[in-house]
Amino acid sequence: MNTKTVLATIATAAALAVPAAEIDDKVNAALASDIRTDAERARDANRRPLQTLNFFGLSDDMQVLELFPGGGWYTKILAPVLAENGRLAVSIFTQNVAAVADEAGWDIDVIANDGYVPVEGTQRFTMTGMDFGEGRFDMALTFRNMHNFTDDGRTMMNAAVFRALKPGGLYGVVDHTRRHMQSDTDENWRREDPVRTIKEVQAAGFEFVDYSDLHYRPDDELRYEVGRRSVTGNTDRFTLLFRRPE
Repeated sequence: MNTKTVLATIATAAALAVPAAEIDDKVNAALASDIRTDAERARDANRRPLQTLNFFGLSDDMQVLELFPGGGWYTKILAPVLAENGRLAVSIFTQNVAAVADEAGWDIDVIANDGYVPVEGTQRFTMTGMDFGEGRFDMALTFRNMHNFTDDGRTMMNAAVFRALKPGGLYGVVDHTRRHMQSDTDENWRREDPVRTIKEVQAAGFEFVDYSDLHYRPDDELRYEVGRRSVTGNTDRFTLLFRRPE
């Protein structure tokens, strides 16, 4: 390899490294923000948000959709990271996070999807309709939420995410791990079978890109309810990345 080729390779690598460094700085600044509570900070070591968002390929100029944001744990990271060059939208159970955004002064989009219906005899929801738009987003993310939906609810959500992403758009999924093909019990209902998740997301048209062991926990026996004192904060979680084909 001649000197010119070596220099060109180094320059290319340096150019690619800049966005990664910038996103790390922005994520770390968001993690240090006063808007986050002590209880939220206490989960950083376990949830590893910087590493997780790097694995998913987040950049600060993306249009990002966060699904089922709950109390806003990840929203408080994503919103400031995307504020300058990108944009964050949230949908499904957004009541709490909308108040957080107002308090912080973040301009985020709240996409109404109020058609979730509790399914009698379960603790899950199905949906009467779901629409996040068409070809709008570069990335969609959902953290520990697949288990909240019935089979048809997940099917509807994955299809809506597929429609909402641009060609080449990325879909990142994290959830508590269930044993493969294990039936529902009172102990495992908030866990998901990762093989089933992969198949369901692929059935919506996505390509499977990669998985990460960031949240692998060998001492979680996959036997107990994730909220049990002996398990909570140390559940094994699968971390999967999909892509809408170009």
